Amino acid sequence: MIDQDGYFGERIAARYDESSADIADPAMVEPVVDTLVELADGGRALELGIGTGRIALPLAARGVAVQGIDLSRAMVARLREKPGGDAIGVTIGDFATTRVDGAFSVAYLVFNTIMNLTTQAAQVACFRNVAAHLQPGGRFVIEVMMPDLRRLPPGQDAVPFHVSETRWAYDLYDVATQSMSSNYVEVVNGRGGFHSIPFRYVWPAELDLMAQMAGLHLRDRWANWHREPFTSESAQHVSVWEKPVLPD
Repeated sequence: MIDQDGYFGERIAARYDESSADIADPAMVEPVVDTLVELADGGRALELGIGTGRIALPLAARGVAVQGIDLSRAMVARLREKPGGDAIGVTIGDFATTRVDGAFSVAYLVFNTIMNLTTQAAQVACFRNVAAHLQPGGRFVIEVMMPDLRRLPPGQDAVPFHVSETRWAYDLYDVATQSMSSNYVEVVNGRGGFHSIPFRYVWPAELDLMAQMAGLHLRDRWANWHREPFTSESAQHVSVWEKPVLPD
């Protein structure tokens, strides 16, 4: 941990929106929000790892009451600075275990955020925590990458994903433990900087088992927010689990 904000402290938060501008493009955000509005069905939404509000703010602008959980005060401070940010309730804490008041019709984790929980036990706890927040019939949505292990030849553990004259980024994998990290090297005015963020990659079938342990069942799985079919060639998936409605 870097500080009380975890791996998303002031240094990362100060540049987060700039560095993630591609995924904040309306063309990327609108399909996410459209799906969440439909799944919320007039109810409340809980975002785990709400960050600077990339999804929460446009979702709230569509009339959905959004509540968030996030460990990083620095990231939430950026949310508060944006129009409408003060109207979104945020609880500071670990989203695997932190509870908030009330029941929700949808909870969601986007952009690989489930992997910020770096142990299987924490990921299992997250599913149980979400299940406790959902009303009967409520849905839990996760957007997460497929582990890129097919790009690893024997003896190699690194997968580069950005290379330029001043910035290099690569993922490191440990297939024995399912641990990985995203690593960034940047040179500005002749000075080099480096930071690394740990993750735990997770397979769809493993997520389904975690859901089952929490009393949820798989409702949908798509390759993306446009709801294209998920196949063995998909680079990511958007999965929706549902909390059963108990008979009267």
